[in-house]
Order: sequence, then C-alpha cells, then structure tokens
Amino acid sequence: MEVYCTRPHCPRPLNHFTDLDETALIRTAQQKYCTSCGMPLILAGRYIPTKLLGRGGFGAAFLALDRYTPAMRSCVVKQFLPAGSLSSTQLKVAQDLFEREAVVLEEIGYQHDQIPDLYAYFPVIVESVPLGRQEQFFYLVQEYINGENLEQELIQKGKFSESDAVFVLSSILKILEFVHNRGIIHRDIKPSNIMRDKSGKLFLLDFGAVKLITNSLTGTLGASTGIYSLGFAPPEQMSGGQVFPSTDLYALAVTIIILLTGKDATELFDSYTNQWKWENLVNTSRTLTSILNRMLLPAANQRFQTATDVLNALSSLQLQQAQHQHQTQLQPSQQVTHLTSKAQFSLSQILIGAGFSGLEGGLIAIALMTLIKSPAISLGISVIVISLMIFAQFRRWVGGSDLIIFPLITLPIVLYLVRASLSIPQVLFYAVIAGLISIAVTSLFRLIYKVLSMII
Repeated sequence: MEVYCTRPHCPRPLNHFTDLDETALIRTAQQKYCTSCGMPLILAGRYIPTKLLGRGGFGAAFLALDRYTPAMRSCVVKQFLPAGSLSSTQLKVAQDLFEREAVVLEEIGYQHDQIPDLYAYFPVIVESVPLGRQEQFFYLVQEYINGENLEQELIQKGKFSESDAVFVLSSILKILEFVHNRGIIHRDIKPSNIMRDKSGKLFLLDFGAVKLITNSLTGTLGASTGIYSLGFAPPEQMSGGQVFPSTDLYALAVTIIILLTGKDATELFDSYTNQWKWENLVNTSRTLTSILNRMLLPAANQRFQTATDVLNALSSLQLQQAQHQHQTQLQPSQQVTHLTSKAQFSLSQILIGAGFSGLEGGLIAIALMTLIKSPAISLGISVIVISLMIFAQFRRWVGGSDLIIFPLITLPIVLYLVRASLSIPQVLFYAVIAGLISIAVTSLFRLIYKVLSMII
C-alpha cells in the first residue's frame, strides 16, 4: 500500500508498505514513519493519506482512508501550515481558534447537505528536519466528494449553457444564503471550489477555518488580508478591507461568467476601464445579464446585499427556462395541441361557430317538436346541443369543416321526419332563424363581458 507523507517539502513523500496491502493488517498496524523524513504517516492513529489532492498557500489536501470504519471510508485530510515562525503563545492561539472554527464547520456541514461533513480535527507535533525544534501542523478531516470540480468540468466539456449556469448559480446561492445567515463568509468562491458529485449534486468546498486563524494571528480579524483568489475578489477584499455577503456574491458572479465564456478572469476584466467585458462573448437573456452585472459592481453597497435578493431576482428567469424546457420536451403533435389550446379565437370564428351551433340546434328542435309535441322539452334539448357544440369548439374538438358537416347530416333526417307537417323552405327558414338568434345572443354576451372587464 502506498502512503503519502504530509510533511511539507519532504524529498520523497511516497512510501510503500507491503504489510498494509491486506485490509485486516491495515486496521491493526502500528504507526508508520516516512522513510525519507521520519514524519508519522498514520494521522491521529487512523487516517492514512494515500494521495496528494492539491497544495496551496494555506496548506495541502490529501485523499485518505479511515481505517477504523467498516468500509475503509475515503475522506479528505486538509493540513494547515501557519505562515512564518510562530511563538508558543501564537501556536496556542492558533490551536484554540482552529478548534473553535472546526466546531462551526461541523455544524454547517451536518445542517446543510451541500457542504462536506467534518469528521475530525487535531494538531500533530513532530520533530523538525533537521532536528532541533518541534513543528506543529493542524489537520481537518472532511467528507470526500467523489466527482469533479467545475474548473475540471469546464476544461473537459467546454462552456456552460445558460440553463446549466443558472443551475450552478441558484444552487450555490442557496448554500450562501444558509452560511451568510450564520455570519460566515466563504471568501474564496471559484470553479475549483465547487464540486459536482456523480449524481450531479453541487457542493461548496474549502470554507477554510484556517483563513480566520491567519487573520486573528495578525490582528486583523474580519479583514481579508491574503484571503482571496486573484481575479475573483472584489475591490474591498483586494485592499484588505472588511468583507460582506456581497463579497461572496461578486466572486460567484465571476465564477458564472467564466463558466459561460470559457475564459479566464484576467481575460474578461478590463483593468483600464475597471469593468467586466463578457456580454459580447455569450448569448444570455437580459434577466441573467442584468443579475450578473449587478453582482459584479465594484462598490459593495451597489450589489445585491444578500443571496436571497439574487434568488428572488433569479426566480422569474428559472420559470421561463422551466416553461421552455417543458415545451421542447413535448412531442410535435403535443406541441401543436399545446400551442393551439392557448390560441385565442377571432371574432369571426366565434360568430361563425355560434351560427352553425344555432343552426344545428334549430334543426334538432324542429325534429323534436314534430315527434314529442313538447315545446319546453324540445327547446331544452336544443339549448343543450348548442352548448355542447360551443364547448367542443372551445376545446378544439371540432371546428372548420366539421361545423358544416353536422347540419348537412342532420338536415336530411329532419326533412324526412317532418315531411308531413313542414316544407323544405320552412325547415330552412326556422333553422336559419335559430342560427341568427345564436349569433345575436353570443354577440350580446361578448359585449357584456367586455364591458364588465373594463369596469372591473
């Protein structure tokens, strides 16, 4: 089994131990030491680093196995390296702050399912190389998210579509809404700190408890000295001033325009005009463009002040995208139905439909009057027929040539039934009168509706 040494600047950090190749032996093995620098390798007696994930200005991150879990759970071990030489008093302060911040990370990790859980925190004190003094390192152990960060995804798959970018924006905004409400500001939002797991779920990484520790040791708690990634930080953070929730919103907007354009932040920011030049590189909706540009304003008080404000502004855009996605998922025949169901009827369509419905109803009334000799029943059934025909037209079940076919079929039947009492001209006269009455009634109701609409 290969075990990675976590001591910074170790000349040969990769160690191989054949007696750790079996799972049973891993759980019972005694402490192992780096063959190059003598650094203890099994951290806190249980975490075995196997791979370097990344190294930055504040420390390093390692993929590790937790040998005291049934499935040898994978986890991330983050090592913090205090900058410069610290006195014993400063190291004690660092340890206290580290512990306090670890408590916060544990709380937010367990309370929000898009923030990695915190499993452990501990310091490790070792003999320095060369020997002569002690070195102290701080470690955090967090949940391992198996996936790719958005920086890797951008390189592999290319520019994000607007809908994909909006998904990232809304997902991270909900996380920021949660952490900001608890007085926590991330300070370092960028594509590499947003991870997508195998199921597509996004996680916000690197809350970095150690960043607050560094500030506190230099006496600038609440300021942002040294805590940012170049290109993502707004002016107040770059100058070492106070940071705000809108500081994170600025960095998130930079992240989104990088995903949309596929360009580095340095390519998108015009230092001469102090403005972001990204709109001409992509085709985004006015709503999204307006939201991102406001998030990118240089003055903190001119931006959206909370993640909730941005989510509210974003809600209309998400609704539009959802409607568009629903429409594109419909089959062609369904799209026609979907569109025609929303189409409004013209005045001529309404009156022609009413006329043919009245004509059909009149023919049926004439036939019933001849057969059952009851005007009330005949009129009632005729009204029902007219109503059903109008409803069928409204639902687009019938229309066009169908309106002519019904009377053409009904007319010969009626003429046969009333041949002894009414002539053909009389039948046609009464039927046309019924159609005209139907048109008149429809026109009257339409007029009343329009007047009431104007008044109300």
